[in-house]
Amino acid sequence: MTYPTRTLGRSGMTVPAISIGAWALGGTTGGQPNGYAGGDAAESQRALYWAAEQGADFIDTADIYGMGHSERALAPLLHDFPAVKIATKVGNSFDEASQTALGPNLTAEYIEQAVRASLDRLGRSVIDLYQLHTFDLTDRQVDDIAGVFEGLVSQGLIRWYGVSNDNPDQIRRFALGEHATCAQIQLNVFDDNPAALAACAESGLGAICRSPLAMGLLGGRYSAEHPVRLDDIRGTQPDWLKWFDGGVPTDEYWTRLQAIRQLLTSGGRTLAQGALGWILARSDFAVPLPGFTSQSQMAENLGAMAFGPLDQPTFAAVEEALGR
Repeated sequence: MTYPTRTLGRSGMTVPAISIGAWALGGTTGGQPNGYAGGDAAESQRALYWAAEQGADFIDTADIYGMGHSERALAPLLHDFPAVKIATKVGNSFDEASQTALGPNLTAEYIEQAVRASLDRLGRSVIDLYQLHTFDLTDRQVDDIAGVFEGLVSQGLIRWYGVSNDNPDQIRRFALGEHATCAQIQLNVFDDNPAALAACAESGLGAICRSPLAMGLLGGRYSAEHPVRLDDIRGTQPDWLKWFDGGVPTDEYWTRLQAIRQLLTSGGRTLAQGALGWILARSDFAVPLPGFTSQSQMAENLGAMAFGPLDQPTFAAVEEALGR
């Protein structure tokens, strides 16, 4: 199957207009609700192999997802489908053996160690897109880390790099690096991100979009009657997770969802496909990275490309319904 593609900034790398996020592959670690709970490893592999056979050839993960487990779970697919491009992230240190998070580490020594550990877990000799996975950086830190990443390019360990960050000034600062090509930003129909999108456009960077389905709320599976299980991260309430409270959609976001549900599901789309279509209509260079736990969910997400972007009247109606 041939999917419509978008280009990741100055790299010239083309990827499916809707690609794949692999946080859910990491599961939870150490019995803690720090990831997506309840996934089935065999079903996840079936979904990945099916997607690769369909032509989906770009996957985003991070070393911290499952404290190494997501990267390891991708290794068989990456071995069998060498054309699949892989993006991963660095910046949050951990001990894989004890499954213990150790906190942010932005030193050159740690990054040099971490990239080799990721390559080992992924079973690859080079990473296509390496991203810094932290926020609130000083200009000096941005410059230093971009310099470290340039060194990794020179060593042939990574091809291109980017930053997972919504701060437009930091996006622009990273873009000064010769091999900077992409920013990973939060973008979904609830949470527009015009400043970060503008920074990418002005800097010639691509944009890949985390939380395109608001961690499943826009998938239509969760409600007060059907909550997320409490051993899942969405059953807790870290400061940044605003769509759920105790595994239940918040009143604010549930109200917003009802205001746009009919619009997003028009034309035969599922709710998730409509939400992904909104992103495709919002920007002609943004690439959403929906997650998955099953082959049917993977097929639904990738199937949104057959519908394409929301048409402009529907997009405008969604904006009006959300008061934008």
